[in-house]
Amino acid sequence: MCGDSRMSSQQLLRLKDVRFRHQDSEAYALDGISLEVTKGEFVTLLGPNSSGKSTVCMLANGLVPHAVHGTLEGTVEIFGKDVRSQTVAELSQRVGIVFQEPESQLFCMTVEEEVAFGPENLGVERREIIDRVEWALSLVGMKGLGDRSPFNLSSGQKQRVAIAAALSMRPEMLVLDEPAYALDPIGRLELYSVLSHLRKEHGVTILLAERDPEEAIAFSDRIVLMKAGRIVDSGPPRDIVRNADRLRSIGIAPTQMSEVSELLNAKAGESRFAFLDVEEAAKAISETYLSGKAGGKS
Repeated sequence: MCGDSRMSSQQLLRLKDVRFRHQDSEAYALDGISLEVTKGEFVTLLGPNSSGKSTVCMLANGLVPHAVHGTLEGTVEIFGKDVRSQTVAELSQRVGIVFQEPESQLFCMTVEEEVAFGPENLGVERREIIDRVEWALSLVGMKGLGDRSPFNLSSGQKQRVAIAAALSMRPEMLVLDEPAYALDPIGRLELYSVLSHLRKEHGVTILLAERDPEEAIAFSDRIVLMKAGRIVDSGPPRDIVRNADRLRSIGIAPTQMSEVSELLNAKAGESRFAFLDVEEAAKAISETYLSGKAGGKS
């Protein structure tokens, strides 16, 4: 699908020893990071403010270095080609990006016009545009709201429209920079459910930047911990959640389930538990402690 013989058939993004310093800045936003994202993955970049995760997102669709200028060192390949040799316009047809504040991306009078804007500018045939708009709005749960003004929607609905607008370009990879920042817990869960559906049912690769791991832990395939422009750890969510102290050390509040795991591990005297959701924790507690008490064990 990616069509480049130099690239692994599954590799969409490759960073190798990347350093980036913004124009007129002495500090490096990225300081020697290496990262690979393969097709169909749900990868979350987790870190506090100024950790470099937003810069990685902008590298993934060419905003760095083409629109956000500075000094870029190392290897950055998107779909097997150096980012320097591809324009943002070219990459926008394969990589969709959604920012933290959807208002910064919304400017049309209706939801339908907003979602159709990208394909129209590519010269896509009208019937195909209509199909894409219906498909994208249906995927994000906004079907039937095409005639609404984006500016009269809730924060969660605006974010869904921004995602639909990116999806109408039929991207192979969707990059999101803290998209759930302004959402309430229900809105966050709905957003992550949409992203998970896109990955599982439509093969869209997800690269997400977050500073709150609560939902990301449960939905991601891989968590990449970042601090001060560097990657400090990377691995499956269960491995990340197992060490609450490490999350605290980089300025990330552990998830509730991570803290529950920590308490039970301290009680057991070993690192047995690493819960990703409430159901896992409830089952383990019931099997390990409540069933034991029912049988007369202390």
